[in-house]
Amino acid sequence: MQVVIVDLGLGNLNSVRWALERLGTNASITSEADMIPAADAIVMPGVGHFSAASARLTEKGLDTAIERRAGAVPILGICLGMQLLFERSEEGGRGLGLLPGRVTSLTRPAGPLPHVGWNTVQVSASAGIMARAGSGDAYFCHTYAVRPQDRLLGSAYTDYGDRFVSAVQKGLVCGVQFHPERSGDYGAAVLEAFLGLAACSR
Repeated sequence: MQVVIVDLGLGNLNSVRWALERLGTNASITSEADMIPAADAIVMPGVGHFSAASARLTEKGLDTAIERRAGAVPILGICLGMQLLFERSEEGGRGLGLLPGRVTSLTRPAGPLPHVGWNTVQVSASAGIMARAGSGDAYFCHTYAVRPQDRLLGSAYTDYGDRFVSAVQKGLVCGVQFHPERSGDYGAAVLEAFLGLAACSR
C-alpha cells in the first residue's frame, strides 16, 4: 500500500511519514499533483494559515487531483489539513469542499490561543476510524476549528471552553484537528485505524 503525504509547505511532514512507516506502511511526501492518482491513501497535514495552504493547493493543481480521488481512496486531513477539507475559512481562501461547512476561530477559549498541548478527544461515533481508535488524549496546536454543516460529520469532540469538533468522517474522507504523529500510542492507534480503512478499500 502506498500512502502519499501532500506537501503544503507548512508543517513537519517527516514526523508524519515516520509515524506511518513505524506502522509498516510505505509513505512518500510530494507537492506534485501527478503523484496523487497512484496513491492508495492520501494524508494532508499542515500547520499555519488557511489561505496560504489554499493558494498552494491551487498553484500546484493539488486541489483538482485530490478532488478527483475523493471517494475512491481514503483521505486523512491533519490539523490545517482537516480544515482544508471544508468549504471556507475566516482566514480566507477556498477549501476543497469535500465536506460541507466552514472554519472559524475558537470562541470562549478556556486558555490562551492558539490552543497548544494535550487535551481529551471524546469519540461520539459508533463506526469509522475514531470509533476503532476510541477516546484518548492527543496533542493540539490550533486557533481555528471546523463547524460542519451536518453535525453527524463530527466523530469526536474536544472541550477548550468552546466544545469543538476534533475529528470528522464521511465515507473515505477523514480529518483530525489534533496531531496523531505527536500523540504517542493514541495517535498511532488513530493512524492505524486510518490505514485499516485504506486496506479495506483497496
